[in-house]
Amino acid sequence: MLRISDIGYSVAGRSLLEGASVTIPAGHKVGIVGRNGTGKTTLFRIIRGELGLDTGEITLPAGAKIGGVAQEVPSSETSLIDTVLEADTERAALLADTSQDPTRIAEVQARLADIDAWGAEARAAQILRGLGFSHEDQQRPCSAYSGGWRMRVALAGVLFAQPDILLLDEPTNYLDLEGALWLEAYLAKYPHTVLIISHDRGLLNRAVGHILHLADKTLTYYTGGYDTFAKTRAERRAVQAAAAKKQDLQRAHLQSFVDRFKAKASKAKQAQSRVKMLERMETIRAPEDAARTVFTFPEPEALSPPIVAMDNAAVGYGDRAVLNRLNLRLDQDDRIALLGRNGQGKSTLSKLLAGKLQTMEGRVISSSKLRIGYFAQHQVDELHLDETPLDHLRRERPTDAPPKLRARLAGFGLGADQAETLVAKLSGGQKARLSLLLATLEAPHLLILDEPTNHLDIESREALVEALTAYTGAVILVSHDMHLLSLVADRLWLVKDGHVAPYEHDLETYRQSLLGTEPKAAKPAKPKPKQLSQDQIKELRSEVKKAEARVEKIEDMREKLAKKLADPALYEDARIGELTTWQKKYAEVMEGLARAEDLWEKAQAKLDAARP
Repeated sequence: MLRISDIGYSVAGRSLLEGASVTIPAGHKVGIVGRNGTGKTTLFRIIRGELGLDTGEITLPAGAKIGGVAQEVPSSETSLIDTVLEADTERAALLADTSQDPTRIAEVQARLADIDAWGAEARAAQILRGLGFSHEDQQRPCSAYSGGWRMRVALAGVLFAQPDILLLDEPTNYLDLEGALWLEAYLAKYPHTVLIISHDRGLLNRAVGHILHLADKTLTYYTGGYDTFAKTRAERRAVQAAAAKKQDLQRAHLQSFVDRFKAKASKAKQAQSRVKMLERMETIRAPEDAARTVFTFPEPEALSPPIVAMDNAAVGYGDRAVLNRLNLRLDQDDRIALLGRNGQGKSTLSKLLAGKLQTMEGRVISSSKLRIGYFAQHQVDELHLDETPLDHLRRERPTDAPPKLRARLAGFGLGADQAETLVAKLSGGQKARLSLLLATLEAPHLLILDEPTNHLDIESREALVEALTAYTGAVILVSHDMHLLSLVADRLWLVKDGHVAPYEHDLETYRQSLLGTEPKAAKPAKPKPKQLSQDQIKELRSEVKKAEARVEKIEDMREKLAKKLADPALYEDARIGELTTWQKKYAEVMEGLARAEDLWEKAQAKLDAARP
């Protein structure tokens, strides 16, 4: 059991934790969430004993081993498999024991058997394979890999060592979709306690059973995954807001009586009584809403379809083709997610679409007016650390006045303070925002995003979803965030074995196929419908948009009714009839929402079936 008791911690005069307490039973899988800058990573450092507390204490189980991913894996000549095996220091020490004492030899052998030392290499290889390393890769030295890949090796090492309390800080930031899904499944079965800082909703819904929320300098423990936490917290905030509003009305009523009658002798006692009631009344504070995260993408003008068409194209590096026989088409309203294991060519296809690679065979035909925005993971690292965000924008827009440049920065959540802060001092999320702004500055007709959510908190990811949904250009998306993919992409392309083809199933089926849990008896594929004309496809798209509008309208009604039902005053005996009426209306709206969503799904299915 991990016990955090009334802890307080401040840095540079700023308090991060005050009177925070929580008890985490052994074996619990816990996701730690909170806005960037609230102190989640600091909490990990406190648990590891790297930082001293101002107040309170942390109690760990006797003899418990705490493990986390090292910040950097040395670029050594040791093979990947041996690096991971060395992470289990107890096993390494036992194997290195050269004692000749028979009793000691027996003790060593018994302990090696207890920790399954002889099956260790197979376990290490399985973990490395899950994180994207083939058998051949595992024999290569660490020095053959970049920093991001070495971080995967560090993650493999700590998973192999199996500490009693495993601390993971944004582990999916350096994983692709396949690695992230494997990690989800692995953590769900991990035999000990797991604390994981993450902004990945899929992981927080499937790999953990509890959420620890760090906000307002305190800790709150919730049972369930992230979606359950979000719903429970929203309900609590609605009740709290309603209670605060009700109390404000009570205060106003009491104060009005005092103000009216405090000077009248006949009412003096009653007025004094109400003054005492006001003094005793413990203030219920309405929950404070943090500043809403936003992204504002400029709108491109419409181009005639298709904006990009590939005719039997091949692309690769040097003389080696990575992708062949590409016959693909992009329209301006496409939202396409690229699926495929690491190394299959997703980034190669992205670079071809972005014009950063040329075809080896065939051709790519693009609209003459096509503008392309490209965001890749490494672009955050290419920002000028000794310049401010304002400097970056000034270079791209030298004739724009400073207020206009600041407005652009504000449209991506970079306020006045960040505008003139050196990039070196910005957080990872703020750097990602700046890179996204630079990628979309020219109002691109095609936006290519390669892992755009790394370093973004959950609120920022939701804002990105909203921005991409409203965006009128085409989107090509590569991401390990299945929540983002499911909300943004309406088409899936699978990059595999040198080819790119539409993926006929959904994301959940793809997830199951990666984990080896897909249904064994697949239904036979339906015959493809007859090719429709562009006018017919436009009609289907119009039908989908109308259906979406219906769903949004009813969803707005549902939210208003939910807020109404969250009012505690509605549950008083005198208003029970009114409560019944509102509950009936809510049930009717929910029925209407189900019908509207069914119509939308059917319209979307028709459109998907009509696309090439």
